[in-house]
Amino acid sequence: MDSSQFRDAAHAALEEIIKYYDTVADRPVLPSVAPGYLKPLLPPGPPQTGEQWSQIQSDIDRVIMPGLTHWQSPKFMAFYPCNSSFPAMLGEMYSGAFNAAAFNWICSPAVTELETVVMDWLAKMIGLPECYLSEGEGGGIIQGTASEVIVTAVVAARERIIRRRLKDMPEGEEKLDKAAEMRGKLVALGSEHAHSSTQKAAMIAGTRFRTVPAPPEAGFRVTKEALRKTIEECRAKGLEPYYFTATLGSTATCAVDDLEGVAELAQENPDIWIHVDAAYAGSALVCSEYHHLCTPMQHFDSFNFNLHKWLLVNFDCSAFFIKKRRDLTDTYTLTPSFLRNEYTDKGLVTDYRDWQIPLGRRFRSLKVWFVLRSYGVEGLQKFIRRHITLGEYFHGLLVGRKDLFTVVTGPAFALTTFYINPTRPSAAVSSSPANTPNPAHEAYTNDFTSDAEAQYREEANRITKEVYERVNSTGEFYLTGAVAGGVFVIRVVSATERAEEKWLERLFEVLVEYAGDALKRDVKGGRTVEMVDG
Repeated sequence: MDSSQFRDAAHAALEEIIKYYDTVADRPVLPSVAPGYLKPLLPPGPPQTGEQWSQIQSDIDRVIMPGLTHWQSPKFMAFYPCNSSFPAMLGEMYSGAFNAAAFNWICSPAVTELETVVMDWLAKMIGLPECYLSEGEGGGIIQGTASEVIVTAVVAARERIIRRRLKDMPEGEEKLDKAAEMRGKLVALGSEHAHSSTQKAAMIAGTRFRTVPAPPEAGFRVTKEALRKTIEECRAKGLEPYYFTATLGSTATCAVDDLEGVAELAQENPDIWIHVDAAYAGSALVCSEYHHLCTPMQHFDSFNFNLHKWLLVNFDCSAFFIKKRRDLTDTYTLTPSFLRNEYTDKGLVTDYRDWQIPLGRRFRSLKVWFVLRSYGVEGLQKFIRRHITLGEYFHGLLVGRKDLFTVVTGPAFALTTFYINPTRPSAAVSSSPANTPNPAHEAYTNDFTSDAEAQYREEANRITKEVYERVNSTGEFYLTGAVAGGVFVIRVVSATERAEEKWLERLFEVLVEYAGDALKRDVKGGRTVEMVDG
């Protein structure tokens, strides 16, 4: 493909992409294909001679589009969003064109220096304490995902506590043996609702992992008391906690841990690395009304949020901020001869390879730069606040039908979680003669049933899963569920670039219809219930 052919192909691709975005709301959000659908549609091997772009492009519609889940659809309300934008796409295009591995400054000075600049911009924009800026001992680096960030932090935390505890030992085999012994007793901690990446990172680091309780009565968040108790229990067993993931926006319910309480514990336990994972909700910090959440972070070691979730930057782009960059460079700096250069040797530049596990890295800061300049702070704030308002709107719809829905959490950062109310025995049936067989006598609403609460929860879980699976089976909307406090809940978060009130209203209509159908089936199946019209 020469430059002229590339021009024609690129124009054709751009037109197709624009059309896709303009029509994405008209497509079923979920594909209807079965596992293994793709292989029969493709030849058994690559072509012997090159094909024309027009032929390649036509296969996007034929074989790729049928197997796509449309994350950019306003009817995608599952997981958390994975937003994109046209300025970010342009950044990806330029990054692909320059195609620099960029493992150190000399590989492309602009790649390193723009990243330092935009990360400082981001830190100031979201209200992080000054200790996270590059002018001091800290700074920021762009990683692929929050999972990569947490692995990087966990390994650095492991090595930091070993360096501190063994600093007086001379180098040699005895010190290596002692370090290996220590690693077997180290424990990484995370909320029971924290993302699984913390547990996976502990496995990669060769250390143990323990969860910290975050029960419903605490709002599904880790409190200072719960964290202290877990630390003390570990130490009583001869184990050493060395790392904790504090959550700002948990995966299931978007709960925020007791950051102020955790900050107090951090000062009492300086060898425990405190990392704040704000993968989704961290984007809301661009709004001044959330800046108070950043105040305790001056006492923590690191922080991250994913711009590719809620801040219009294409996947992948996770902003990782560190309070003391030496905590990373002391772990990850290795300089073989082929990486030596005068600028690095003189300490004049930043080499981000020393802040991370991989050597090479992409020019991700370009797409961040394009988005920040295209939208501005005010534009990004407007984008986030619109979704917050949509979350409040949907929450209001649910509260208006308390006969059908019980809200568990929300609206929190545009996310609401809820379950379908199970059937209730009617008063008429409950008052039938005692000598007449009546299932209502043993129903979970009977005050004399010892496990009434467990039975109620089981029924709520059953009917909620039934409604949830029916919604997804149609393909019109895509939702995800979660278990919170033993209750299966449906999660709804409408935070895509094209999200609108009308789609939430339509989803609510579908939920009301399907919940009503499920309750009516219970009546036909033998359970007599009180039904509320509507």
